[in-house]
Amino acid sequence: MLYSTTTPQAKRATLRELLVPGTARQFPGAFNPLSARLIEQKGFDGVYISGAVLANDLGLPDIGLTTLTEVATRAGQIARMTDLPALVDADTGFGEPMNVARTVQELENAGLAGCHIEDQINPKRCGHLDGKAVVDLDTATKRIKAAADGRRDANFLIMARTDIRATEAGDTGLDAAVDRAKALVDAGADAIFPEAMGSVEEFAAICAAVDVPVLANMTEFGKSDLFTRAQLADAGVAMIIYPVTLLRIALGAAERALDTLAADGTQSAAVPDMATRARLYDLVDYEAYNRFDTGVFNFQVPGTPAPGPSTTGGTDG
Repeated sequence: MLYSTTTPQAKRATLRELLVPGTARQFPGAFNPLSARLIEQKGFDGVYISGAVLANDLGLPDIGLTTLTEVATRAGQIARMTDLPALVDADTGFGEPMNVARTVQELENAGLAGCHIEDQINPKRCGHLDGKAVVDLDTATKRIKAAADGRRDANFLIMARTDIRATEAGDTGLDAAVDRAKALVDAGADAIFPEAMGSVEEFAAICAAVDVPVLANMTEFGKSDLFTRAQLADAGVAMIIYPVTLLRIALGAAERALDTLAADGTQSAAVPDMATRARLYDLVDYEAYNRFDTGVFNFQVPGTPAPGPSTTGGTDG
């Protein structure tokens, strides 16, 4: 009922325990709090919160338009809805090194288990678009050092993302990514997120080069093929994110249903594809509220057992 009873500190410890090289833990992206609970119910290891999704949810493109307040608030709403650890995209840290330190503390306050901070210039853009540019090594490492120095909980995960692979062609880009990953670890990164890798072999090269967990981004319509969990585990990857998958599925389904509604004048043909009322009530845990106060939930959902008699004398909610 209400929110997770697992403390943020416990979630951070769990995340640390999960991220073992070669385990390829799967973290689907949640686009709202209820989808985080669905991810948990389906047995996944953790929740990812994408900066692109947070921006898109506001009707904005992923070009650095969201603020720290917006990201921390929404990410906190998602994280508190699940017992799973949640990793959030903190873009470039929302400013200079001092701002990066504050970003980490605000995300700690919001209950996140960790964040990743990237080495793109400001304003940044989606990691799978062309025309990206990265900051110099000194600026990139200062961001990560500020993040590591700013945290108060030693278990809050600081992950460094590097986009340098896509800024240079061929082996030169991979070599640059390996070199930068090593430098970011030396600066205090607990894990590495090499963005837009071109092959499983490139992921394996990054994994072999650093002694911290490595993340693989399996976003659709991007520069990386959609490798399987087994392939990425064999490469040594510790964590896989699917940042926009659920949002894209939901939007696709919504668009098809709206087309049906417009064409038929009724949503009847779309009903079989919907989550039922009973399923929705299960996700929001109505029964727990019933046990807490039967005055809140004293009616029967179709397809479920009738609730017990009210003990509070309340009216239908």
